[in-house]
Amino acid sequence: MQAKKRYLILLSAGTCLVLLFYFGGVQLPSSGRNRHDRSHNGYRPDQPWPHFSDPLQQFLLWDQPDTEEYNIHISPRQKRDVNTSVYKGKRCRMDSCFDFSACKRNDFKVYVYPQQKGEKISESYQNILSIVEGSRFYTTDPGQACLFILSLDTLDRDSLSPQYVHNLKTKVQNLHLWNNGRNHLIFNLYSGTWPDYTEDLGFDIGQAMLAKASISTEIFRPNFDVSIPLFSKEHPRTGGDRGYLKYNSIPPFRKYMLVFKGKRYLTGIGSDTRNALYHVHNQEDVVLLTTCKHGKDWQKHKDARCEKDNAEYDKYDYREMLHNSTFCLVPRGRRLGSFRFLEALQAACVPVMLSNGWELPFSEIINWNTAAVIGDERLLLQIPSTVRSIHQDKILALRQQTQFLWEAYFSSVEKIVLTTLEIIQDRVLQQESRSTLMWNSHPGGLFALPQYSAHLGDFPFYYATLGIKPYPKFTAVIHAVTPLVSQSQPILKLLVSVAKSQYCAQIIVLWNCDKPLPAKHRWPATSVPVIVIEGENKVMSSRFLPYETIVTDAVLSLDEDTVLSTTEVDFAFTVWQSFPERLVGYPARSHFWDSNKERWGYTSKWTNDYSMVLTGAAIYHRYYHFLYTNFLPASLKGMVDQLANCEDILMNFLVSAVTKLPPIKVTQKKQYKETMMGQVSLAPPHNLSLWIFRQTCMNKFASWFGGMPLVHSQMRLDPVLFKDQVSILRKKYRDIERL
Repeated sequence: MQAKKRYLILLSAGTCLVLLFYFGGVQLPSSGRNRHDRSHNGYRPDQPWPHFSDPLQQFLLWDQPDTEEYNIHISPRQKRDVNTSVYKGKRCRMDSCFDFSACKRNDFKVYVYPQQKGEKISESYQNILSIVEGSRFYTTDPGQACLFILSLDTLDRDSLSPQYVHNLKTKVQNLHLWNNGRNHLIFNLYSGTWPDYTEDLGFDIGQAMLAKASISTEIFRPNFDVSIPLFSKEHPRTGGDRGYLKYNSIPPFRKYMLVFKGKRYLTGIGSDTRNALYHVHNQEDVVLLTTCKHGKDWQKHKDARCEKDNAEYDKYDYREMLHNSTFCLVPRGRRLGSFRFLEALQAACVPVMLSNGWELPFSEIINWNTAAVIGDERLLLQIPSTVRSIHQDKILALRQQTQFLWEAYFSSVEKIVLTTLEIIQDRVLQQESRSTLMWNSHPGGLFALPQYSAHLGDFPFYYATLGIKPYPKFTAVIHAVTPLVSQSQPILKLLVSVAKSQYCAQIIVLWNCDKPLPAKHRWPATSVPVIVIEGENKVMSSRFLPYETIVTDAVLSLDEDTVLSTTEVDFAFTVWQSFPERLVGYPARSHFWDSNKERWGYTSKWTNDYSMVLTGAAIYHRYYHFLYTNFLPASLKGMVDQLANCEDILMNFLVSAVTKLPPIKVTQKKQYKETMMGQVSLAPPHNLSLWIFRQTCMNKFASWFGGMPLVHSQMRLDPVLFKDQVSILRKKYRDIERL
């Protein structure tokens, strides 16, 4: 009897188990998939809470379907339908959807379609097109182009916006060079519309690359698309303001620890995170303010907290908060990106990102962990304790990096556009691409051109990082413009003095004179090689060409009438070795703002202030020859050549724009004021027309750079014991005082 009962129980249990398997009630584990997923998604039981700017760990990959609880506004099926219809080239990569052949034939050139009559173009998009057309990449010949940019305005693809361009699908397909978007770049700031704000552009982009703001990691095609920041129509076209970190305060704490002030969305996408900010707001050092007062019918949707939120919101000034906070919260809005991102960077307020799934701007090249705290919207309540745990040394490093990134890539529309083009160029010309260090350290990728060298040690900016020093010799380049008729001419005396320097490797005489080259026996015998080169087209800019005969890191630039002793040359070079990225020299000049004429002025008055060191007697790194020739536009160099002047001012503008630092003036003879660079040191009315030319040059240069890059300085470096009342025998550079 007992055996029969046991048999019936086993039979019942077996039947139930079979039925459960049949109807899917129980699923067997699948070869450790769950364990792999947890590890892949960043979960490790032994990993501590993230320190400093380490990203808050994600619970799921952004390219996996979101849970229904997290994303209630649009279903996964709707998302897939939208993405499939718009991004048919979702699998596009450079090797599958880009034609490299045109780039190899003609280098990296960009063609902009001619603007069509009757087509409206927003001011922002017109700025982008003008910047491309003014860049060194631009070509008017589509046959030479590697990349194509539409003249049709694609920036605002919100169908409710007045800037929305209708019938764009048909217009794009009718372009004779469209070729299904191959080798095309499309700029976009806004996509989708109420209520879901999907990333639908309203037309098939085919195989075109996207330079898009607020792009999600689900849509973003790595190493093909470029994520750009969301910027307003008021964002400066060129130049842009410097960052607001004027000095490094230690410890680097401000009045507030964490702040935010912005709209609160009562309904629709983007409302979840901002609606929850009041839980963290403490009215002391964590001030997170939102307002319901936006839109025409906000009162129809207002909730019980609106009145209190609005009242609290009006108590605080946004700018005052921004400039007095250590961290700035950057939550998503209707779209993933926000204007708060760039505002925080400029203010040296470390961004705390709360926008799950946002591909951060220029993520391909920028290491955002060094400049931001990357959080998770679902861990909002843990954000205050996380930022409080960051050490003050790390906070200072984060703030400094925000300033570098702002000034290098984000302070103007021009920098955003050029950074986008440089990223694509690096992909196309992989053998000449920039390293991560070049993108993420001073002076940034826009000023470190990989075409110059593939070796970081060849640039003047990375010596300290690499632990190396520049080559301990210099090449003197003497600019000659008058014929050699006498053996007592200043150029011959200069040549002898320079050749006696223990640091001189060779002397190059750049012959820009209309007369034929002098015979070899006319030049004095020296202990170092003297190479005479005829200037290309006999123009001023030829003195800054990157001649292959310059084999040293340092270049001593000299005018033919310069008067320098060997001791002065030695001392200047010794100083330069400590500042290899800057101009070091003797004759100094300055600039000033003329409020009456509302323009920049140029002066050679002897004061305790200067902002330029003239290249008639200056030492600098040879990389600046390459940058002068390949970075500056033909219009500025053409102006210099036409006036046969201002090349020294332009070089100072360039070096200061790169370094963000003033040149360095060294001890000089008092009589330099009258004899040194006589053609430019005479004040009006002795040479009024020349003075006007140089002031005109300064304003033209400042216009192209988008502002005044020159920096004033009051520092002069003298030899140790210079002018001290001690024996002359105790001084290394004793001859300088005797001059």
